[in-house]
Formats: sequence, structure tokens, C-alpha cells
Amino acid sequence: MGRKWNNIKDKKASKDANTSRIYAKFGREIYVVAKQGEPDPEANQALKFVLERAKTYNVPKHIIDRAIEKAKGGSDESYDELRYEGFGPNGSMVIVDALTNNVNRTAADVRAAFGKNGGNMGVSGSVAYMFDSTAVIGVEGKSEEEALELLMEADVDVRDIIEEDDSVIVYADPDQFNAVQEAFKQAGITEFSVAEITMMAQNEVTLDDEAKAKFEKLIDALEDLDDVQQVYHNVDLGE
Repeated sequence: MGRKWNNIKDKKASKDANTSRIYAKFGREIYVVAKQGEPDPEANQALKFVLERAKTYNVPKHIIDRAIEKAKGGSDESYDELRYEGFGPNGSMVIVDALTNNVNRTAADVRAAFGKNGGNMGVSGSVAYMFDSTAVIGVEGKSEEEALELLMEADVDVRDIIEEDDSVIVYADPDQFNAVQEAFKQAGITEFSVAEITMMAQNEVTLDDEAKAKFEKLIDALEDLDDVQQVYHNVDLGE
């Protein structure tokens, strides 16, 4: 199943860090989940998950605190959670998750990003059935065998475990996310190189150089949209 997860994450973090766009996106997401539930992560599992993911991207504490305080302050700012599905060159598939306070603007922006970069929008359900919602947790300092033994002792079910660079990446059902983390924390591991629930393609496709370059421009255009939180796809982009 492995997708060189750390390489994908590092590339995205490096790209976003130059503009601090990733911080703004996390700030918006933290505000939304804190407002939907309790602003206390111990009482709001969705908020706890977002904060764990924010840590792996080194989101500054003041960004997190400001978003939570905004939710506590009763701001009437509201966002809609949207999912778009579409196609890129040569059978590639894309899922786009967005948080927006202007649905018409976001729909137009996403459609334009597809249209200008060799893709086209699909209807709801046209792509998502080819992806599985998956918890991805990465730790350092453990071998694949050690991680598997640790998780088996904690009676945690996982889909797959692979070694990647200096990390062990665990893939599991989304409802096992907290159980996997807790098992590692009980073993003294409190830092995670990856901690996400993502959409993993059931099958990846490989594009030729020309199509791959066009596809990467499409993904960049989508990720550059302020309202877009996450972009998932089924293309093997290599390292």
C-alpha cells in the first residue's frame, strides 16, 4: 500500500511553508471543528484529531490558540464543508475537500482549476468509490516488526505497516486512529511524523512525463485555492 507518505507530506509542507497557506487552512479547520463541538480537545475528538495533525505540520501555537479563542468568542462566521470529484489526464482521479463561506465562489474556482489544467469536474460519487478513508500514523525509532508487535499486544487492528525512510507508517481503519496513537503513546512515543485520516486510492495509475507534468499543475492549482483544505488523487508521482 505504501505511497512514500513522508515524501508526499514533506513536499506539500515545503511548498505551503513558503506562503504560510497551510497555517491559514489549519486555522480555519480548527475554528470550524471547535465551533461545531466543544473548544476543549479532551471533550471534542474531532478537534483533538485536527490538533494532532497540526503538530505534524509544525503549525505555530498562536495560530491554534487564536482559532480556538475565535470559536469560544461566539463568532458568527460559518463555513460549509464541500467535496468535489473530478478527473485529470489519462484516467487520473481527484477528490477535493473544501471549507468555504461562499459556495458559489469555491465551486467556480475549483471548476476553473480543473478546466485550465486538462481536467474536468465529475458528479458526486464518480470518483470517491475508488478511494478508502484511511488512518495514517507515522512514528520514528521503531522497526516494522517492533511496531507490529506493539500494536498486536494492544489488540489494535491495522491494514498495513511499512518502513519508509526513518519512519514506520501504519495504515488502519479511521476508527482505529486513536487506538493506534494511544498504543504508541503507552510505549513512550509522543511525537508522530504523520497523523492523518486521508483518502487512499484503491489503485494508483502511472502517467507519462507529459501527462504527469500537466497533472502536477492541476494539483498545485487546486491546493493553491484558499478554500481548499485537502486534495487526494490516484496518481503515483514518485519521489
